[in-house]
Amino acid sequence: MKVILIMMKKTKGRRHKLSIYTNNEIDKNLEILSGWETDYKTIYKNFLFANFNDATGFVLKVGFTAEKLDHHPDILLHSWNNVKINISTHSKNAITFKDFELAQIIEKISLSS
Repeated sequence: MKVILIMMKKTKGRRHKLSIYTNNEIDKNLEILSGWETDYKTIYKNFLFANFNDATGFVLKVGFTAEKLDHHPDILLHSWNNVKINISTHSKNAITFKDFELAQIIEKISLSS
């Protein structure tokens, strides 16, 4: 599996996971995440599964992983086999490195589901 490196924003010469990303930084990071989109408030992706069991299994894996990371996406399971994930840093009301880090992990989960 290819390792994806996501840019972490520098703040006063140091890198910081909670620095708010500019629209250009968001666009640059989205280039390496297949199928992810943005409204510049969140990053999001729709995942389509073969059946309800696969969709709910994916939701559970994402949920448990998000809890371990203490970074929680909005998850919508709809139409029995579709899952939409919205990610933003709630405490910043913006998009940060942590959001792209979680999106990368969710991509790995989706490939193993």
